[in-house]
Amino acid sequence: MEFRIEKDTLGEVNVPARKYWGAQTERSRNNFKIGKPASMPIEIVYAFALLKKAAALTNAELGVLEKNKAELIARVCDEISSGELDDQFPLVIWQTGSGTQSNMNLNEVIANRAHVLKGGNLNDTEKFIHPNDDVNKSQSSNDTFPTAMHIAAYKSVAEVTLPGLEKLREMIHTKSRDYMQVVKTGRTHFMDATPLTLGQELSAYVTQLDNGIKAIKNALIKVAEIALGGTAVGTGLNAPEGYGKKVAQKIAELSGLPFVSAPNKFEALAANDAMVELSGAFKRVAVSLMKIGNDIRMLASGPRCGLREISIPANEPGSSIMPGKVNPTQAEALTMVATQIMGNDVTIGIAGSNGQFQLNVFKPVIAANILQSAQLLGDACLSFADNCIAGLQPNLPVIQDNLDKSLMLVTALNPQIGYNKAAEIAKKAFNENITLKEAAVALGHLSAEQFDEWVDPGKMTGI
Repeated sequence: MEFRIEKDTLGEVNVPARKYWGAQTERSRNNFKIGKPASMPIEIVYAFALLKKAAALTNAELGVLEKNKAELIARVCDEISSGELDDQFPLVIWQTGSGTQSNMNLNEVIANRAHVLKGGNLNDTEKFIHPNDDVNKSQSSNDTFPTAMHIAAYKSVAEVTLPGLEKLREMIHTKSRDYMQVVKTGRTHFMDATPLTLGQELSAYVTQLDNGIKAIKNALIKVAEIALGGTAVGTGLNAPEGYGKKVAQKIAELSGLPFVSAPNKFEALAANDAMVELSGAFKRVAVSLMKIGNDIRMLASGPRCGLREISIPANEPGSSIMPGKVNPTQAEALTMVATQIMGNDVTIGIAGSNGQFQLNVFKPVIAANILQSAQLLGDACLSFADNCIAGLQPNLPVIQDNLDKSLMLVTALNPQIGYNKAAEIAKKAFNENITLKEAAVALGHLSAEQFDEWVDPGKMTGI
């Protein structure tokens, strides 16, 4: 491989000749060979490009950066955002906890690419744009990385997480409405309980998702607050007057999202509580999805020896040894995703709790986990909606058979004959394998006509 010489404050470094990054990126690439190369989420890179463009344009408007330099920086940032330079960002998550090396990776690539766009050569000793003095002007890694985290997280939630959740919610809501009159036996403690309708059962999932969506949207209020303008420790040192507010407005304008300048930059650098709150909302939804996925696969269990009260699509063969077997794979995928999100939340909670003094230095691992959760959540909900819920149907004969055999219909007799006599009827019916009606009449507690009048599963659902 051919190399060129790049310099930083520690000296000279050999850098691959055709790469735009510089000395600090190369040092990080060599010093942190942990995990897969280029594992820093590309969403963070794109978020950095957005904020670097906003910073350059704001600096130009405030008179601290030449307009031609700002325009070149913005042009390169657009190239990065469009994916043209993805191979220029080789760094891993497991680097400095402030994300300094990723910040410098962006600064170096932008500076060198801008120099080339102006007609220069990567081997030139002096370059038109400096990574620190120009690209990083009015900034610090300590306020840019958390800003990139917030931009990337907000965009991922808006573009992936919420659309997936909302589609799943709407599809379950449609099924709930369609099957609101399908009366079935309820279950508590995995045991028979009083009846409800399949629509009522599904409506619980709709409300769980509604509440989860609300929690995520509430968390986004704080995610919209960005740290940029706090520079090194929150004081705004080396940033011009009014920079924080103005650059936040520029980021909002460029992204189309409601970003604002964080009211307290000390908190914005020292803590990552907004990420912890967002992850907590993700975990809440994951807990809901775990229940929904497990319920669906248990209700669909069978096809002959399980509950089989509903049928779900047969998407692929389920076994390499058992011919004809089909498994609830979408529910399995959904619940695995839920497990991953719960695990990510543990990581984010631990990382978020370890901010010391003026900076939390667990930012890259927080960013990686929050973005993975956001992506998985949206993708899994879409997949479950399209490949499972869309084809969900009630197995009416099985539902009716289970309802007819349910001993808990006897609960409707409590107001008429009392709990003890009702329990006696249920016990007799079970022990002698006869119907509740037969047991009630045999015990003399009520007539057949009274049983038919008082024990009506449909009336017991409240519909």
